[in-house]
Amino acid sequence: MTSVRLGETLERNLNVAAKRLGVTESEFVRGAVAARCREVLADSLADRLQDVIGAINSQGGHARMAHNVYSELLAAEPRRQTHDTD
Repeated sequence: MTSVRLGETLERNLNVAAKRLGVTESEFVRGAVAARCREVLADSLADRLQDVIGAINSQGGHARMAHNVYSELLAAEPRRQTHDTD
């Protein structure tokens, strides 16, 4: 068994939150600790996506084409003056 000391504010928040959910303070704490443990102990995003990273061969080039089109659009628009208001 583990015991934890809480400050007054955190203890008051725990009490209100547990009541709001209709659970005991112990149930609330166990759930919060379990969720945090899962979060900390979970595999990294790269580990979870390892089987799909690099699996798609798109032949590339689309980003470069989008960049060229966007550049042309910017060149065609009249430039707007911006003024610093600081």
